[in-house]
Amino acid sequence: MGQKRYTRKDHNESLAVQSLNQFALDKLAQLERVSLRRVLAESARDGLYVERDGRKLLSFSCNDYLNLSHHPAVKAAAQEAITRYGTGAGASRLVTGNHPLLIELEEKLARLKGTEAACVFGSGYLANLGVIATLVGKEDLILIDRLSHACIHAGAQLSGAATLVFDHNDMDHVTSLLKANRGAYPHALLITEGVFSMDGDRAPLKALSALCKAHNSWFMIDDAHGLGVIGDGRGSAAEAGCAADIPLQMGTLSKAAGSYGGYLCASKPIIDLMKTRARTLIYSTGLAPASAAAAIAALDIFEREPELTRMPLLKAQSFTQRLGLPLAQSPIVPLIIGEPEAALEASHLLAEEGFLVTAIRPPTVPQGTARLRIAFSAAHPDAEIERLAGVISTRLGLSHLCPASS
Repeated sequence: MGQKRYTRKDHNESLAVQSLNQFALDKLAQLERVSLRRVLAESARDGLYVERDGRKLLSFSCNDYLNLSHHPAVKAAAQEAITRYGTGAGASRLVTGNHPLLIELEEKLARLKGTEAACVFGSGYLANLGVIATLVGKEDLILIDRLSHACIHAGAQLSGAATLVFDHNDMDHVTSLLKANRGAYPHALLITEGVFSMDGDRAPLKALSALCKAHNSWFMIDDAHGLGVIGDGRGSAAEAGCAADIPLQMGTLSKAAGSYGGYLCASKPIIDLMKTRARTLIYSTGLAPASAAAAIAALDIFEREPELTRMPLLKAQSFTQRLGLPLAQSPIVPLIIGEPEAALEASHLLAEEGFLVTAIRPPTVPQGTARLRIAFSAAHPDAEIERLAGVISTRLGLSHLCPASS
């Protein structure tokens, strides 16, 4: 690989530093050999387009589903907040970082989700770590859909609870696990995503909610990719008609809301507990005023323009219809390719045609399912969606591609 091997001849470095550097180089070489090394690519994003290596590419890899990060009202709200309040919160929310904008944002989130209260965290990852570890401990049980986001699995590990993973959207499997194990633990928490971030399909929320009721288990959903694009912007639970039966509704503000931060919507006692005991809230600086103001403006747009929230799914469904694929359930359409090298090659081919469609590889997705993850936004031109479908059909071919849900 032409990489430097650190030896004792490097007189300016201690043996410990030499061995640490060599450890990193060896790990990187291993990842390089199997096409799993990641490199951060500089991306100057201007709305729908990303500049990479001097080229302007139409991005189908962004989670800004409603293009609100560039919406004039959202940008103006962030700019006004900076002018008035500065760039940072200054401290954790329990010290001096509980900004009035955060309180307003929580009120809007609770109203949108139909809950008593809400709690805003610094990010979606922090929210899941904090919520899960606050609610359950080493004497309790957690059940997680196998394809749930990494931060859900990390939160379960942090909690110390016994954790069982059920096959993706498999009601028979999760039912059997609950029947066999629920009685051995004082509390049980079942967690799934509303819209699965790498597969684009939805969880059977009504069925899972009924199952949790039958087995006295708490039910939590991560709706990071449902907020703003499903259920007229209110999310997956609202679309499924069972929001009142899901006591823990978590999500992020960094996707359709075009801002940053995470949240939990729940009853007031649960939210009060989070603000008292969730370590990722207590020991983290509060969300910046500009991010809170931008999210508030975005939520206002959700409520004011429900037709906008429907557009990303309609665009994705138009794409799947053109290729004869199962109708998209969300703005996310995955095309499974298989091996990492092939997924990277397909991504490079699409870049040659002017499209940015990032290859997703293990460990983000299971071994053997490296893929192109295509994300649609409200502003994607129909003509470009048609052209993308044509390029995939003619240059990649559909014979070796399949959607994740098939």
